Amino acid sequence: MNHDPQTLSIILGDHPDPFAYLGMHEEEVGTLVVRAFLPGASTVTVVSEDGRDLGELKQAHPEGLFAGEVDTQGRVPYRLNVAWESGERAEIEDPYRFPPVLGETDLYLFGEGNHLRLYEKLGSHVVEVEGVSGVGFAVWAPNASRVSVVGSFNVWDGRRHPMRKHPGGVWEIFIPGIGEGEVYKYEIKGPSGELLPLKTDPFGFRAEKLPGIASIVHDPDRYEWGDANWMEGRAAHNALDAPMAAYELHLGSWRRNPDGTYYTYEQLAEELVPYVAGLGYTHVEMLPPTEYPFDGSWGYQPVGLYAPTSRFGTPDAFKKLVDEFHRAGIGVIIDWVPAHFPEDPHGLAAFDGTHLYEHADPRQGRHPDWGTLIFNYGRNEVRNYLVANALFWLSEYHIDGLRVDAVASMLYLDYSREEGQWLPNERGGNENLEAIAFLQNMNEAVYAEHPGAITIAEESTAWPMVSRPTSMGGLGFGYKWNMGWMHDSLEYMREDPINRRYHHDKLTFGLVYAFNENFVLPLSHDEVVHGKGSLINKMPGDEWQKFATLRAYHGFMYTHPGKSLLFMGGEIAQSREWNHDTQLDWPLLEDPKNAGISTLIRDLNTLYKKTPALHEIDFEPAGFEWIEGGDKDQSVVSFLRRGKSPEDEALVVCNFTPVIRQGYRVGVPAEATYEEALNTDDQRYGGSGVTNGVVAAKSIPSNGREYSISLDLPPLAVVVFKPSAISG
Repeated sequence: MNHDPQTLSIILGDHPDPFAYLGMHEEEVGTLVVRAFLPGASTVTVVSEDGRDLGELKQAHPEGLFAGEVDTQGRVPYRLNVAWESGERAEIEDPYRFPPVLGETDLYLFGEGNHLRLYEKLGSHVVEVEGVSGVGFAVWAPNASRVSVVGSFNVWDGRRHPMRKHPGGVWEIFIPGIGEGEVYKYEIKGPSGELLPLKTDPFGFRAEKLPGIASIVHDPDRYEWGDANWMEGRAAHNALDAPMAAYELHLGSWRRNPDGTYYTYEQLAEELVPYVAGLGYTHVEMLPPTEYPFDGSWGYQPVGLYAPTSRFGTPDAFKKLVDEFHRAGIGVIIDWVPAHFPEDPHGLAAFDGTHLYEHADPRQGRHPDWGTLIFNYGRNEVRNYLVANALFWLSEYHIDGLRVDAVASMLYLDYSREEGQWLPNERGGNENLEAIAFLQNMNEAVYAEHPGAITIAEESTAWPMVSRPTSMGGLGFGYKWNMGWMHDSLEYMREDPINRRYHHDKLTFGLVYAFNENFVLPLSHDEVVHGKGSLINKMPGDEWQKFATLRAYHGFMYTHPGKSLLFMGGEIAQSREWNHDTQLDWPLLEDPKNAGISTLIRDLNTLYKKTPALHEIDFEPAGFEWIEGGDKDQSVVSFLRRGKSPEDEALVVCNFTPVIRQGYRVGVPAEATYEEALNTDDQRYGGSGVTNGVVAAKSIPSNGREYSISLDLPPLAVVVFKPSAISG
């Protein structure tokens, strides 16, 4: 039997425009024909909405193509009454009778790169079209010769639901009769007709539980939020003059079940939220919660930027976790990874058979350090994909902030590359102009669309104005991690106290540039892995000195200008490196020394939040003043922190030697009494208990000031004083 080319192209899944052939069409004036591809059907009858028989279709090909004239005047809605070879009979909707689910405006904005709610159009969405419920699918694959949706609903046969292609390369189809929970992928044929590995949806809202890799249809509007009070007031919580002490965590290794399995999002909501609240943190920062295939990447090699990882549960369960944090008064920041993506064949790599999301040239498109691919930020659709994703998490999941990973790798074309391994920009420089424009665009969109939300850059170089507005030529971030402070201060703390006098500048140099950016001081996960040792084991000396130095380090961080961040495990002085495959060493809290660190963190958070001088003016010189920064021989520094009101002051004195310095004189601003507000040497924390209580200033000049106080400085400790009364 001979068959026309169009019939064969449908059977082979190669038809370039299936909607032009399948469904109802006027072949001649007044003659309507319906064609349907239904493998496994024995007879097919077309029926009208009111059940009237419009005609039986004839088998046009034994593979399952049926066609025939129908008895109707003009195009009308219809259904297909199908008798299957299995003996079953069903009345089904024909997906090829429905109009497009995308409008011209959506396609135009996407082509421009300016569709800020692109996630509402691309991906899979439970919708109703012409009174019929089903799922609309849309995906960008401009160089594909064919794209189909496949799933159990069509026995994973890519010939059954080939999609309609729009100008600009977006493919879409409405499939009636399926709904939420449907598992699906895209079957794509490349430009030359080659069949690619099945792809997950770049806009998939839910991912199949590993080791599955499919996308799942999910209705994002079903969850009912209970955090209205937080959302209304979060701008104040995230403001530059607000306290921000973040607890950084990896959801999969904070705590686990006795059998070693992951805690679910629900379990984390029950236990993690009150734990963080009990320690007094203002924010949590999660390592990337987006879907990722390899546990050892900790989420930093994402394949599903629009889906919370299925490891711990459903998207709604993740929303519940965020909701509970908000109800507890805690902001939620997530690590966001627009710098690169892995080469997993079901992901974005060579998505339509070409270098679509990534650069084709490996000198631009591949990270030499990580073996991952780099987004092509100069392409409108790629930039739109990422900007819309940033807004998606803020809008749909009520996330309060995005900490953008590996910004330095985005900014420099020669990042971690040797001579000849990179291409200069159009001006001959090493700046990635397209990435810079993307970051500026992203930040502008976040702050315009979600007032009160924040962005934070992990940027490890001296790139100027990272946290300055784009109108000034900055990148537009709200905050920047202070990697210089972290490296210098850790190096200082690792020195034996007897040698610290020779490294005093490591302690003080951070104040030279402290106000150049809006800094966050990070003691992050990166500092406790890959052989770097835990925080407690970076500290020198015997066990007592290790714990004392760690307590002093925490005190120094909380009183230094800038917001703060501590990775989980640091609050219990975990002695081993972080291991993503197991939970924290919670039994350590049975040891008074470790419990003392936890108590200190709680008290530091309490003091920090209720003391305006420690957080109101973090990013201007007016909030900080040295009293004595040069006493390197005794390894002592002292300084003032100031709030917006003249009466809001805090005096901080740090002794980084294991020697009690009796009668140490410190200049003060006024003739007042100074009350010890916190002392990291307190016996409650495991210290030796050298305290000062309330000390009255005397008219004895010191440190260039008219008044001073005499202190007994505890060993390896930080002491915070507040003026309690002004003499007069």
